[in-house]
Amino acid sequence: MGADIKALRTRMKSVDSTLHLTKAMGLVASSKIRRATEAMNRGREYKKAVDEVVKLLTACPECKKSPYMQVRGSERTRIIAIAGDRGLAGGYNANIFRTAREFGGAEFITIGKRACDRFGKEPNSSEHFSYEETYALAEKLCAEFCAGEYDRLGIISTRYVSMLSQEPQVSWVLPLVCEEEKASAGVIFEPEELTILNAAVPEYVAGTIFSAIRESFACEVMARRTAMDSAGKNAQEMLDELGLQYNRARQGAITQEITEIVAGAGE
Repeated sequence: MGADIKALRTRMKSVDSTLHLTKAMGLVASSKIRRATEAMNRGREYKKAVDEVVKLLTACPECKKSPYMQVRGSERTRIIAIAGDRGLAGGYNANIFRTAREFGGAEFITIGKRACDRFGKEPNSSEHFSYEETYALAEKLCAEFCAGEYDRLGIISTRYVSMLSQEPQVSWVLPLVCEEEKASAGVIFEPEELTILNAAVPEYVAGTIFSAIRESFACEVMARRTAMDSAGKNAQEMLDELGLQYNRARQGAITQEITEIVAGAGE
């Protein structure tokens, strides 16, 4: 009986330590949600504005000459995989890696420590990846696409649905796709459309990547808070059950001691 009480006490201490850890991580995630959501919304607004300009330009017949609109196939694919810097966020990172497995022959560019570890790349942080770094990456990718070093560019990221729901997604960035319904009638471009498009594409690619990074990070902190809330509730339930078992074991031990004392006194 004494061994059972000792084992229960040790287990209760372990679960209590886990409970404190999950609460602390949940609080940290909660403190980041507001700033992450604001950054996500700003990124979405910027991407929407750049998208509108690019859609107008790609609808112009002259812009079909742009190297960014040349479709060459899909054999040489590059994928930017955006994951988190740490774990304990439910299925957030696992969903990204599961989606990445669908593109086994692709060359991966990673953002986020977990993605870098997974694909053996130089580590960087998805939380602190700056726009300057993003634009430098976009310029490099655009130059290599024009040079014919790869055929298409995609992004695997996480899309925000709600506080409790985030989904992995694949977005294709290059080559650009012409959307005929976006007629440019009434819009005057200076200089001519092809020059503007070629100059705007690095900004468009950078905005698309940066928006995906900010949205993915917001999804990460929300997923982590949800996971920590769930883990905390489970730990509390386990602690309550262990406390009940511990009290029963103590009562049993006390009853046994009293019985032994009474039996000894009667001899």
